Amino acid sequence: MNPTESLPGDRMRAALLSARRSTTPDADWQSFEARFDAEFPRLQSLFHQIYGPGADAELLLVVLDAAASWQDRPADLKAIDASRAMAPDWFQSNRMLGGVCYVDLYAGNLEGLRSRIPYFRELGLTYLHLMPLFLAPEENSDGGYAVSSYRDVDPALGTMDELAGLARELRDNGIALVVDFIFNHTSNEHEWARKAIAGDPDFEDFYWIYPDREMPDAYERTVREIFPDDHPGSFVQLDDGRWIWATFHSFQWDLNYRNPRVFRAMAGEMLYLANQGVDIVRMDAVAFIWKRLGTSCESLPEAHLLLQAFNAVCRLAAPSLLFKSEAIVHPDEVVQYIDRGECQLSYNPLQMALIWNSLATREVSLLAQALEHRHHIPEGTAWVNYVRSHDDIGWTFSDEDAAELGINGSDHRRFLNSFYVNRFPDSFARGVPFQDNPRTGDCRISGTTASLAGLEAQDDAAVARILLAHSIILSTGGIPLLYLGDEVGQLNDYGYESDPAKADDSRWVGRPAYPADRYASRQDPTTDAGAVFAGLRRLMEVRRRTPEFAGGRLVPFRTNNPHVLGYQRPGLLGALGAPESTVVVFANFAETPQELSVETLSGLPESAPDLISGERTLLRPGVTLEPHGVLWMRV
Repeated sequence: MNPTESLPGDRMRAALLSARRSTTPDADWQSFEARFDAEFPRLQSLFHQIYGPGADAELLLVVLDAAASWQDRPADLKAIDASRAMAPDWFQSNRMLGGVCYVDLYAGNLEGLRSRIPYFRELGLTYLHLMPLFLAPEENSDGGYAVSSYRDVDPALGTMDELAGLARELRDNGIALVVDFIFNHTSNEHEWARKAIAGDPDFEDFYWIYPDREMPDAYERTVREIFPDDHPGSFVQLDDGRWIWATFHSFQWDLNYRNPRVFRAMAGEMLYLANQGVDIVRMDAVAFIWKRLGTSCESLPEAHLLLQAFNAVCRLAAPSLLFKSEAIVHPDEVVQYIDRGECQLSYNPLQMALIWNSLATREVSLLAQALEHRHHIPEGTAWVNYVRSHDDIGWTFSDEDAAELGINGSDHRRFLNSFYVNRFPDSFARGVPFQDNPRTGDCRISGTTASLAGLEAQDDAAVARILLAHSIILSTGGIPLLYLGDEVGQLNDYGYESDPAKADDSRWVGRPAYPADRYASRQDPTTDAGAVFAGLRRLMEVRRRTPEFAGGRLVPFRTNNPHVLGYQRPGLLGALGAPESTVVVFANFAETPQELSVETLSGLPESAPDLISGERTLLRPGVTLEPHGVLWMRV
């Protein structure tokens, strides 16, 4: 059956033929047609599941937009498409290393960021995530997540031409560019939003707008409040008395994906960014994009269908573009977004939270359990592992997982919140509460890695904790992601409290400006900055030389010690189906030396090289790990 049969006659083929420009080379057009033949049946099926066959006219426009975008795509990006098609697992290399920063805080503007490229090469970055840098409201933009235009860079940072130029220079230096695609909402200043509230018939159903409280009240019976300090419920009132859906802040208005014209408009914005040289888009707030009365309006099946449909559009016109999901939800829901045809990459919020849990408790049971039961994801996908991000830390482990280990999840979260905001005796951490509720003990945690790990408190073990935490994200598989500045031990910035636009959002404490003094002393190992930098550089260099760290395959290793985490990273399989070599990782989360018995190590050889120290480690009789010590041994 012709994949376009459900469209009237030969309308699709005829429209595609007319969409070809006389200047488009035969090879380029033939490659588009080949991808159309491969992808369109899936795209059409998804579109019908979401919108029904009656939306085929809009689907035709989506495909024509994709054809135009492919013909506009620069030749160097088409070359990247071709090379990555030949090596689709390029992002799973052990040489992958990510960095993330705010352009203004880290470098002033895009031109300043270009001047940092030599340092990025020194560090070994192959992936650079720029926090939201598009046009947004001046006074309060939720850190740029209230986007007012997907096609205009914030003028204070530069221009779209400068972003495209930066992308080219990064690409020439082996660095993929990652940007946020604010998927769930726009700001109230976006052109679509202005037209919607003005009653423009082409845009009034781009958002969820109701004349009174009847439907908002009905929806709010089953949806949760995300930012109750900003506004109650999920709706805010417009100046004219109507109500509009705003899941997050009052100035962030949710898009109405039940309208297929919203799909087409957002697909166009995504393809535009891809043609500027963006390699990966971080799909923001993916769990919230579909609404259905009587549900939580989170992680509904249609959310997954939408992501798959957007993915199919990109395979037509920007085939190497990857999606990274941002779903800070129950662990069972996080993995549902990870698939070759949906989001090829995903943040790993559970691992992040449990690294901090193990540092606080000095025990590894929850983290070991997560690596055993929740680490595996489909072939062709990868975790993005991080110690901390621009956002707060929430304790995202499941209560069911905790109960298996005899831990009361609610009580344990209260303990962790108390510990990391220095309300617990002898805590080393100097975090700041976000969305704090002192009555219930409920909050989330803000802060830099160094301040959370004890460097601000001048704890002697702080540097070792920082290195231990990063050793986990560097060795468990996927793409390790550094919040730039943490590699020199940047501390909390309490100056946000004096800025009216930031004072009510404690997450800014963990977003300090470029720590020039710390970078200047990074080569001096007698300083905290130098000790952190030297230790991390060593771990990162070893990772780059260790092919067993490619991909995501991980096999747990039971250490029989509650303070020591263990796992194995098998290398390539040999002729007999067994790995030719394996790296065994041990990490001690205790403040004291810890023993691994000879019985525990009985399946290993008598000695093995430790890749970090470069020395051979005797495994008979047993091994002693130093406080916060890490071993990466090839056996």
